[in-house]
Amino acid sequence: MNVNQSAPPVPPFGQPQPVYPGYHQSSYGGQPGSTAPATPYGAYNGPVPGYQQPPPPGVSRAPSSSGAPPASIAQAPCGQGAYGQFGQGDVQNGPSSTVQMQRLPGSQPFGSAPLAPVVSQPTVSYGPPPTSSQVTAQLAGMQISGAMAPAPPPSGLGYGPPTSLASASGSFPNSGLYGSYAQAQGHSGAQPPQRSAPPQASSFTPPASGVPRMPSMTGPPLPGQGFGGPPVSQPNHVSSPPPQALHPGTQLSGLPGPPPPMHSSQQPGYQLQQNGSFGPARGPQPNYGSPYQAAPTFGSQPGPPQPLPPKRLDPDAIPSPIQVIEDDRNNRGSEPFVTGVRGQVPPLVTTNFLVKDQGNASPRYIRCTSYNIPCTSDMAKQAQVPLAAVIKPLARLPPEEALPYVVDHGESGPLRCNRCKAYMCPFMQFIEGGRRFQCCFCSCINDVPPQYFQHLDHTGKRVDAYDRPELSLGSYEFLATVDYCKNNKFPSPPAFIFMIDVSYNAIRSGLVRLLCEELKSLLDFLPREGGAEESAIRVGFVTYNKVLHFYNVKGSLAQPQMMVVSDVADMFVPLLDGFLVNVSESRAVITSLLDQIPEMFADTRETETVFAPVIQAGMEALKAAECAGKLFLFHTSLPIAEAPGKLKNRDDRKLINTDKEKTLFQPQTGAYQSLAKDCVAQGCCVDLFLFPNQYVDVATLSVVPQLTGGSVYKYTCFQVENDQERFLSDLRRDVQKVVGFDAVMRVRTSTGIRAIDFFGAFYMSNTTDVELAGLDGDKTVTVEFKHDDRLNEESGALLQCALLYTSCAGQRRLRIHNLALNCCTQLADLYRNCETDTLINYMAKFAYRGVLNNPVKSVRDTLITQCAQILACYRKNCASPSSAGQLILPECMKLLPVYLNCVLKSDVLQPGAEVTTDDRAYVRQLVTSMDVAETNVFFYPRLLPLTKSPIESTTEPPAVRASEERLSNGDIYLLENGLNLFLWVGASVQQGVVQSLFNISSFSQIPSGLSILPVLDNPLSKKVRGLIDSLRAQRSRYMKLIVVKQEDKLEMLFKHFLVEDKSLNGGASYVDFLCHMHKEIRQLLS
Repeated sequence: MNVNQSAPPVPPFGQPQPVYPGYHQSSYGGQPGSTAPATPYGAYNGPVPGYQQPPPPGVSRAPSSSGAPPASIAQAPCGQGAYGQFGQGDVQNGPSSTVQMQRLPGSQPFGSAPLAPVVSQPTVSYGPPPTSSQVTAQLAGMQISGAMAPAPPPSGLGYGPPTSLASASGSFPNSGLYGSYAQAQGHSGAQPPQRSAPPQASSFTPPASGVPRMPSMTGPPLPGQGFGGPPVSQPNHVSSPPPQALHPGTQLSGLPGPPPPMHSSQQPGYQLQQNGSFGPARGPQPNYGSPYQAAPTFGSQPGPPQPLPPKRLDPDAIPSPIQVIEDDRNNRGSEPFVTGVRGQVPPLVTTNFLVKDQGNASPRYIRCTSYNIPCTSDMAKQAQVPLAAVIKPLARLPPEEALPYVVDHGESGPLRCNRCKAYMCPFMQFIEGGRRFQCCFCSCINDVPPQYFQHLDHTGKRVDAYDRPELSLGSYEFLATVDYCKNNKFPSPPAFIFMIDVSYNAIRSGLVRLLCEELKSLLDFLPREGGAEESAIRVGFVTYNKVLHFYNVKGSLAQPQMMVVSDVADMFVPLLDGFLVNVSESRAVITSLLDQIPEMFADTRETETVFAPVIQAGMEALKAAECAGKLFLFHTSLPIAEAPGKLKNRDDRKLINTDKEKTLFQPQTGAYQSLAKDCVAQGCCVDLFLFPNQYVDVATLSVVPQLTGGSVYKYTCFQVENDQERFLSDLRRDVQKVVGFDAVMRVRTSTGIRAIDFFGAFYMSNTTDVELAGLDGDKTVTVEFKHDDRLNEESGALLQCALLYTSCAGQRRLRIHNLALNCCTQLADLYRNCETDTLINYMAKFAYRGVLNNPVKSVRDTLITQCAQILACYRKNCASPSSAGQLILPECMKLLPVYLNCVLKSDVLQPGAEVTTDDRAYVRQLVTSMDVAETNVFFYPRLLPLTKSPIESTTEPPAVRASEERLSNGDIYLLENGLNLFLWVGASVQQGVVQSLFNISSFSQIPSGLSILPVLDNPLSKKVRGLIDSLRAQRSRYMKLIVVKQEDKLEMLFKHFLVEDKSLNGGASYVDFLCHMHKEIRQLLS
């Protein structure tokens, strides 16, 4: 986008802009939209009553995206379980996107005046112009909400009363009753001076009902209508002039005047709803009507004209995640992010950018909910914005960025403050000519040791500051001395133990044979330090069912030896020498063992398994070898064999929505917590690969992986032919990734705030130390801060995260990350420097932990209340005065409602009938340690149209909003949320496209649920397969592909991820939730 292009003239603010209500907008296939029954807005937490009603007799129905699934999928059979089968982690719920807010100087008007028609749009056809009497009637009844600072009205497709526009994605004459996805959220000009310079905001007035939507028109502008500013880059190739706003809030104004004349004599007299208040006249969302009844009639002949439904908020007129992401990429993707300035808000996680470390840790390591913290606790309480940091201490960096430097201070070890033990960092102040330094965290004055002394320059900086990473960079490592090691001796290199379930289910499914075959080659790729020739990690093998089998694979043996331990109640390791070995020394014996295991157990009839004794055995083996390490457990069933940690099947769907629902997320027994505590003390991390065919109590089995910093992978109804690629890809990545073992992390803060709460996969035996038996580059620890004193605007606030860990080569290290934040006395500064993606990451983790001890409904209510308080505080203290009918959102938080709604509709907080208890427990523990980019795409999935961008283009196609409105039946789309990957094929897609992608002549021949695209030598096939590969490479888990045909039974599953729509399980649509938030905010303000 060319930001410097001069703007064409715009009409002055107060000048009325023509709007054109009273026009029919056809729904799919030219058929007029149906009249939906009017219903009151239901209680937020339950299904909205209106959505469940059948249509009135004789009313044609547009395609429904809600309602009960067809009988055939009401209870998904094993092969179609929502989670394990469909994709990565089983998530079936709304994705995550932690998408972020655009931060621009200036504000974005959400239609401070009603929308002017689009001018000169090449690819778009518009409806006929209205008669002059209609225009006059509208102008008379129109009101411009001018309560904010003056701003010219947006031109083009801004946020405002809807414009009708041919679908940018293809072959529907109109994308349903909402118009297509092509809103331009423009960048705006500079802000005028204001009381406390309120941050930019977005606001709109929900429309009065009874006003239909109007098409805009082509041709020259009418009198009073202007051309807009420079074109904004459009995700969907529709560029339009952005609003040139000056006021602090972006406003969407509705049409509060009397409804203009309707051109349809049948238009019923809907009661007027002022400003989106919730009167009985609110009808269901067009096209999202009743339970699924019949196939929509795409492309059918137009029927008799139907009366229009009441006017609802136009989806194009409310903040779009896609637009915000696109704008941030355009504005901030080209320049490196230099970390030298305190309190800078980084680009969004969805933007590709380079980081230059100049004294603050990269946002890849630490992201904060706000980069400007309130100076007082009273101010923080008033705003209700959680103060939290999402820390990823061992984050992987792109190849262009250097790993943290390793600093070796020799025997004396790293230099620290004597009082608070903070490590030397760029914010420490040297005094008295460099002989002493003042700690920036606790203000204690410390002596500089003689060997560390250096003179100061004329600014008071050490002359060697830029030669020392710890004095010039935000992130670096120290080599730890023996004082930082257990029992005051340096650690041995870690070990990996592979523990394989050889019960009947594991053998029958082909899992054991597949795994043993893969391990033969995978053992050559164990993680290694720097330029080491081979890995220092030793390996061991155990198989088990009701008893455990240990293997001696010493290099000097001709054949491996097996030892059986049947006393599972008192677990011990029967051999020391030969159990943990170096791969290269024992290669032949290991290969022989892996060949023999599938044959040895081929005829087993043992169906029962144990679980806790297996972990106990692995931990005892590491203890005997005096090293840390990781257990890789491959397990298939509920451990019902007589042994410690034995479980019973307690799955009970009747508990959902009762006060006892929380027990479904809690472990059955305390045995696993105490086992996990012992594992952490030994530095024994557990990664669990589950292959269940039925309930296995993930909530209990995942306790040890969760508390030891490990991972859980779940493959429901595992079948080698369908799932081997996903399983092997996850396994390879899991075995090869760099891990820090036996780790302890502490977060120190400068005076005035302190860390009070922690979220993630770890164990804590006290209130300050986060203990991790293992920590990899995908895991985050989220830390919440509270005030314990007043902060100072000048000195700001400091965080230092110190991680002590053992590297893969057995070296003890300290990794340090420092971050300086600003402090403010004006709420406006807080709201201007927030990051919504990080906020949602924190709120999701807070809620997902809350379900362990509280009814799910109260957890949901808490989230809604907190969000309303955050936005109401902004409205009350930072926005210019305006009518109560306007919803005004801070610019940085305008996506908070849409993302929060995605969290509220997620399977953990609002499960559909097909979501199992295990699925919910699995997703709950998965989200707990996700980083901001992962929660972003997990809660708000990416939907990419594939045939719109040129075939030769190598870049990712621009995304569209996650709503059924955006799907064109003549196109194909990829949808991903970090765990699942769907390829949706429209029913009217061109035959050539079907041939190029599937090597099949027609849509009807595409097999349902296909999971692999054929490798074909044509540009489209190469492009789509390349895109799928690149999406998979961006995610930490392998996303299994599922091809979904329009109108197929699998489409229900796909629609679950269209998170802007109403969900089958009662979750509100984005439009409805925004109206609900507005109502909550108004209640708080009144």
